[in-house]
Amino acid sequence: MLLFLDVDGPLIPFGAADPAYPVYDRGLAPPPGADAHPLLCRVDPALGPRLAGLGCELVWATTWMDDANTVLAPWLGLPPLPVVEWPDEDEPPDLLHWKTRPLVAWAAGRPFVWIDDEVTEADRAWVAVRHPGPALLHRVDHRYGLTEADFGSVQEWLGSYGRP
Repeated sequence: MLLFLDVDGPLIPFGAADPAYPVYDRGLAPPPGADAHPLLCRVDPALGPRLAGLGCELVWATTWMDDANTVLAPWLGLPPLPVVEWPDEDEPPDLLHWKTRPLVAWAAGRPFVWIDDEVTEADRAWVAVRHPGPALLHRVDHRYGLTEADFGSVQEWLGSYGRP
């Protein structure tokens, strides 16, 4: 089971009315490139073990590209993860998110979870028609990032497919 993971929104919350986000300090030297990402301190390092504990093959599905492995993976205590390479193409037609088609292509029929703050019903409908395997497109509220409720929803869905 694949788990495609976006960064901005799910891991780095932004835009809440109360801008006082928790600040996390790992007590480690910042990873290379961290200075270019001033909001890294908003990423809860405990999310790494939580995500790994879902028992899925984690894949970065973010515009951070390889910076996700250089900066975020060490912060989260994760090994380097595969990174979806985005094609250089025009915006998709209608309301479809630009990530939807490349993620379905990457999955190649395998079951997947996609955690992002921009997933819409149009994406869910498109995937339901064009992807032969099970897929959960889970939208995270960008103001709060991944929450207990989000993990609960993903775990419940994974459980329905025999995952822990």
